Amino acid sequence: MASTNQINPSRLFLASCLALITTSMTFAFRARLESVFMGDPFGLSAQDIGFAFGPAFWGFTLAMVVGGPLVDFFGMKRIMGLAFIGHALGIVLTLLATDFMMLFLGTLAIGIGNGMVEAACNPLVASLYTQDKTKMLNRFHVWFPGGIVIGSVLGYVMMEQLGMSWQLMVGTLFIPLIAYGIIFWGEAFPKTERVSSEVSNSEMFGATLNPLFIFMVICMLFTAATELGTNQRIESLLQGVGVAPILVLAFINVIMALGRGFAGPVVHRLSASGVLLFSAIFSAIGLYWLSMAEGYTTFVAAAVFAVGICYFWPTMLGYVAENFPNTGALGLAIMGGAGMLSVSIVLPVVGGIIDGQTAAGADSGRVALRYMALLPVLLTLAFTFLYFTSKKQRHKVAA
Repeated sequence: MASTNQINPSRLFLASCLALITTSMTFAFRARLESVFMGDPFGLSAQDIGFAFGPAFWGFTLAMVVGGPLVDFFGMKRIMGLAFIGHALGIVLTLLATDFMMLFLGTLAIGIGNGMVEAACNPLVASLYTQDKTKMLNRFHVWFPGGIVIGSVLGYVMMEQLGMSWQLMVGTLFIPLIAYGIIFWGEAFPKTERVSSEVSNSEMFGATLNPLFIFMVICMLFTAATELGTNQRIESLLQGVGVAPILVLAFINVIMALGRGFAGPVVHRLSASGVLLFSAIFSAIGLYWLSMAEGYTTFVAAAVFAVGICYFWPTMLGYVAENFPNTGALGLAIMGGAGMLSVSIVLPVVGGIIDGQTAAGADSGRVALRYMALLPVLLTLAFTFLYFTSKKQRHKVAA
């Protein structure tokens, strides 16, 4: 067991990645469970599924908004303990689910666990690597798409190829859960960067009122909805395209994981604001192309979309961590919470579009994808403004 005074960054980073893998595997499994709970014996509608899965996101938001400020007061280790409890309870409830309410409660507990992971691990990574925040946050967030790939492949192999039950698939979540719990249990944690820098609570809350910070929070609503809203409903959106949607999800997230692994040179060359503008443009093109693709061209369109959404989440967090350090864990929590809140709203909206278009005899997935493509179009305008504003600021500093 580590000394109480000795910080081991590599082990803390490893455990953080395992916790994020647990989080992201739940996203992949939910995407696979959509068709399970819409079929016999559950018979939920697409909109029902949207509401049942919504707590994964607003529960995430609740946990981040509550857990973010508490990280500084109670420490990151205690918050990770709450994450472990939320994950464990949520997995058990999901395994026992037989109706809408049990699925809803299981999803809520998992959402709270996921939110606590982000509330603790984002400031933990920022505190461990103060000189390379954006790069290391991107490396940490490699394991969000990485975990989705693991979960997607597991789901496809276990259920589609081997004919195993969905309960066995969900049960594999205990593997990374127990692993990160054991590693964190024996490690000492650092203080958050804000506490170490002796930034007061009033300064922290005041920093969140900066107009540019508020602008970034609004943009986070759209970036998260573009990425997670699409990926979470991939089964419905890509029905009838001639390829397995769960494999498209895995393909998207392989590209995202590779991209985030090499984020350092990309961010250095383009700047954070340049990366965000690039991402918005490619996301819009990819979503619109997905709405027209069939067969294996779906993977080509998905690749463009994956390149677009690859850097959204970690670069948004990195931009805030570097430009608004006084917001501390609260700032990162607000960003992550806003993103997940937007997804909880988007899921039933997309479900309603799918139900309505299906009833009208239209190709519901394609129509919904075209609506989703409007989000990154708006982001392109927003990040064009951010890019040129940031460029002017950089020129002033250089002068």
